[in-house]
Amino acid sequence: MIKVLVVGDIVGNTGRTVIKKLLPQISREHNLDMIIANGENAAGGIGITKEIAEELFNNNIDVITMGNHTWDKKEILSYIGSQPNLIRPANYPLGTPGKGYTVFNLKNNIKVGVVNISGVVFLPPLIPPFLIIDKVIAELKKECQIIIVDFHAEATSEKIAMGWYLDGKVSAVVGTHTHVQTADERILPGGTAYITDIGMTGPRDSVLGIKKEIAINKFLTQMPVKFETADGLGQLNGVILTIDSATGLAISITRIQEFI
Repeated sequence: MIKVLVVGDIVGNTGRTVIKKLLPQISREHNLDMIIANGENAAGGIGITKEIAEELFNNNIDVITMGNHTWDKKEILSYIGSQPNLIRPANYPLGTPGKGYTVFNLKNNIKVGVVNISGVVFLPPLIPPFLIIDKVIAELKKECQIIIVDFHAEATSEKIAMGWYLDGKVSAVVGTHTHVQTADERILPGGTAYITDIGMTGPRDSVLGIKKEIAINKFLTQMPVKFETADGLGQLNGVILTIDSATGLAISITRIQEFI
């Protein structure tokens, strides 16, 4: 049996500060074996840099997943291919830098496969995720039983459909991207843990991580604005997965919300 924490989208400096302050305590309290985090908003709210990725790796995060903001910091192009534990959505076209999945080796020689895949409803038109996910899982099954999928998607229907589609095929399907933690965590009949969105790690008093006055002004005026990440109180959202290391099936999924 292993315990894995999956952390919701890390947003800006506040999100990274929350990671530094809370992860060591959470890891000790829950006796975690592995930590996965979505980092596509870690650099000022859009994208990630080499320096920030390495900062997160140095703060107990084992695998970083991404999403539709993967390429917003252009310097990532020369780094992502050399860092196997920084993965981008698997449904980018052939020849895109980096990989959409990785296998992480735990200290007890248990291997955990992590997949990052993007939805296409209300998001850029990548290869449809349902047409590529089986191939990715088949590749990972050659090496490991435990597979965790970060489905970075906008539409709840697309996420829920993916959960049902992968039930019994993977250990967990966790949704990211919308930055609001949902309360529908469950173990599906086939043994796959599912939640529509694990939430956001970043500024609590904000609009999805953005300064609330900027977001409100955009809604009032409908004029273009420059988004800036908020400061102040921080929150950590995520889920803890307990997984049977022999079968790869989930035993439990528990939402967590911590604040600083």
